[in-house]
Amino acid sequence: MPTPSNQNIDNQSEQDQTSAAPMASLALKGLRVLDLTRVRSGPTCVRQLADWGADVIKIEAPVDTAQLGGPRSGADFQNLHRNKRSLTLDLKSDAGAATFRKLADTADIIVENFRPAVKKRLGIDYDTLSVTNPRLIYASISGFGQDGPMADRPGFDQIAQGMGGLMSITGEPGAGPMRVGIPIADLCAGLFAAQGILIALFERSHSGKGQWVQTSLLQAQVFMLDFQAARFLMDGDVPKQAGNNHPTSIPTGVFKTSDGYMNLAVTGNNIWAKFCNVMDRPDWSENPHYATAPARSEHRDALGAEIDAITSQRTTADWIDLFTTAGVPAGEINDIGQVFANPQVRHLGLAQKYTSQERGETELVGQPILMSRTPSHIAAPPPKAGQHSEDLLTEIGLSKEEIAAMKASGAT
Repeated sequence: MPTPSNQNIDNQSEQDQTSAAPMASLALKGLRVLDLTRVRSGPTCVRQLADWGADVIKIEAPVDTAQLGGPRSGADFQNLHRNKRSLTLDLKSDAGAATFRKLADTADIIVENFRPAVKKRLGIDYDTLSVTNPRLIYASISGFGQDGPMADRPGFDQIAQGMGGLMSITGEPGAGPMRVGIPIADLCAGLFAAQGILIALFERSHSGKGQWVQTSLLQAQVFMLDFQAARFLMDGDVPKQAGNNHPTSIPTGVFKTSDGYMNLAVTGNNIWAKFCNVMDRPDWSENPHYATAPARSEHRDALGAEIDAITSQRTTADWIDLFTTAGVPAGEINDIGQVFANPQVRHLGLAQKYTSQERGETELVGQPILMSRTPSHIAAPPPKAGQHSEDLLTEIGLSKEEIAAMKASGAT
């Protein structure tokens, strides 16, 4: 399958008749999304919809205040807000709130990540807006949920990583809790919210009704504990830090080579036997300390030292060639620059070129999903604040005089 950067995407360059922005894909054509999100979890959710062709309208304050997450020219903002249009509205003003409610009647989806009480105070909550738009799908992302004893706490990714257990199983044993190097609670909450929206859209095709979709950083983080959570819930086992060692599959982890380090993943007896042959240590398969998975777990440190003594005699590239030929999973440990120089990453077209209004020609990471008929690409850079305000207000029926009055009052 050709990569997005090489595909013929002429059919995606067509513009929706109600939109001034080119479409990123045909997959979600015809869906209108109002984006009330800030920081990361919410924009991550909305980016999934924008990148697949929804008409996303980013609602921003009329005064260009400092953006949480950095300036518009920053890499973070550019990464999160491509393929959107921008409308400035003061939701605290009567005119701005009334205009938003009118716009909400035309929307399929609204996404917000305010603290739970804010939307009710502004009169833009699901219960209010669904009265006049019963097909509305309203997605809320919060730190800890929309209700409950901690619902009003301010949420932040690292707080959720700690409360959700991830930091207790990350890092070297005895070195204290360690955060993951990406905002994984934010990112997963955003992705789960996007999944929830798509589920609600599918259900709406049968029922004709919208619904309120909710998730939080805490819920996302606990769910992402996955097999570690299952170990506790089913067996009462409280997992601990294991550093680079896999907690249950041994030997899986980081091992020295003559020019650096590599990852090995030796899972199951079949791969273990292949691994022993590559290492020229078939005797390990008969050694009672190493022959079985429980034995290897008990003698993990001794086995790791023996492996390191052998792997440190050849280069990473040599070992990966040997292990790959034998069918033993092995891989380089790349820095970010090496990631994007990797021939497979380049083949998959993950870095996509686009023209930023603030930075000129540059690149961003595109969607990690390839579609044979409706691929995604970066069709439009992040908009300037209010870039499409007049067009959007005209679309919902406001006259030039009404728009001028809103501008004069600071409502847009």
